Amino acid sequence: MTDSPRRRLVLPGQYGPLFDDGGPAVVVEAREFFTARPVHRAKAHLWLSALRHRVRELGDRADHVQVLRLEDVLAGQDDLEVVDPPSRTLRRQVREHGVTVLPSRGFVTSEDDFAAWARGRGGRFLMEAFYEQVRRREGWLMDGTAPVGGVFSHDADNRQSPPRGATTLGLPGPWSPTEDEVDAEVREDLDRWERDGVVQFVGRDDRRRFAVTADEARAALDDFLEVRLGDFGPYEDAVLTNDRTMAHSLLSVPLNLGVLDPRDAVTAAVRAYEDGGAPIGSVEGFVRQVAGWRDYVWHLYWWLGDEYGADASALGTRNDGPRKDRPRNGGPSNGSSLPRWWRELDSSEVDAVCLSTALDDARDHGWLHHIQRLMVLGNFSLQRGWDPVELTEWFTDVFVDGTDWVMPANIIGMSQHADGGVVATKPYAAGGRYIDRMTDHCGGCRFDPTERLGEDACPFTAGYWAFLDRAEPALRGNTRMTRPLQQLRQMPDREQVVAQEAARRMP
Repeated sequence: MTDSPRRRLVLPGQYGPLFDDGGPAVVVEAREFFTARPVHRAKAHLWLSALRHRVRELGDRADHVQVLRLEDVLAGQDDLEVVDPPSRTLRRQVREHGVTVLPSRGFVTSEDDFAAWARGRGGRFLMEAFYEQVRRREGWLMDGTAPVGGVFSHDADNRQSPPRGATTLGLPGPWSPTEDEVDAEVREDLDRWERDGVVQFVGRDDRRRFAVTADEARAALDDFLEVRLGDFGPYEDAVLTNDRTMAHSLLSVPLNLGVLDPRDAVTAAVRAYEDGGAPIGSVEGFVRQVAGWRDYVWHLYWWLGDEYGADASALGTRNDGPRKDRPRNGGPSNGSSLPRWWRELDSSEVDAVCLSTALDDARDHGWLHHIQRLMVLGNFSLQRGWDPVELTEWFTDVFVDGTDWVMPANIIGMSQHADGGVVATKPYAAGGRYIDRMTDHCGGCRFDPTERLGEDACPFTAGYWAFLDRAEPALRGNTRMTRPLQQLRQMPDREQVVAQEAARRMP
């Protein structure tokens, strides 16, 4: 063993000061990070830009290693240490090579904290209970032992429809960075790799819209707190065709890159409330997203382990065995394979405005807010019984904030309800009336959200009932689904709707 200081291995998601203790660093740029599966071009740019900006920030302390595989760096090294990486694959690799592993960082709670909480839950987890414990421990938005405002969650008040007749919320555009020579170099390299056939991308090459350094992340946070936090709560679930970002923070990218400390984001938002700069509903909603849900899905990724989702089945389809035994992009398996137009973000033949808008925005920017992801893209996939594991990979690859740890609980669990109810107590399925209430899409759409049968039948409305018909045996014991299943059984046109949706050409 060498007596010289250990060198800190810097891996994806660890590009900020939070992961640096002042010693020498090895910043690994492994081509495999971008070539394992086709990823969105904007995502590749963001993550590579963050990596190279970190190299520049570290200066002489950084050894920028460009290799094909991480394995090429780890082999034969005995002086490396690493903050525990944010994926099972990376954790396995560093342990196999004897790298000294430090506790993970970048979250409000530790894995030991979660384990202590989870052991007493009898295998039944509720994010709300975890979130309440975090709030009590940290004292965020607390008045002694009681939550400020009388409740821990103001979610019931944060579901307003978009303002009637509005095309935007009328807010200034969100902060965005100024690209520099690092970005120019990244763009040139990505262009060359694509020309040489080394890598494949989906989506379009967008200008960089997200923070990739700690300084940029602070500017983005300050802008959100000053300009959009006040409107975030009420319109958290609302969608407008011509207002892509609404009042959302756009901080998921810097958080997942590791350049924004979630504690800093939460404490700044709480301070805004205490100073009278934002209402409790908006601040609490933001705190719940960052310190509640984000921490929760991170911990579930590790707690549930490698087997979570490996053989996840679409609701109402037969489980044909573990994913390793199934063809990639084959026919029906643990759900139908994703169609070409979906995988390639091609909305050219999609008639439903909500779906085409979501696909176009994902194609152009690699980012949508959570309602478009959950109640448009996820809802559509759930209704059609698509393969939950393949869908999880797609969300990971297409969205600029997608990571191995963030998507399984979000897609397999919450969106597709393919884990038997471990993450969510009921499927997040809805018909066109929900989309009509929460968006401005339906007014200009050829489909009628109130119709489930006929040429004008909304594919979400009809698809909802066809989904319930298929999933009824699996959902009979779910008390939260009792009423919709009763409605299904009383539908006089149930068989016609199911037949119509089975024959409907998609897109």
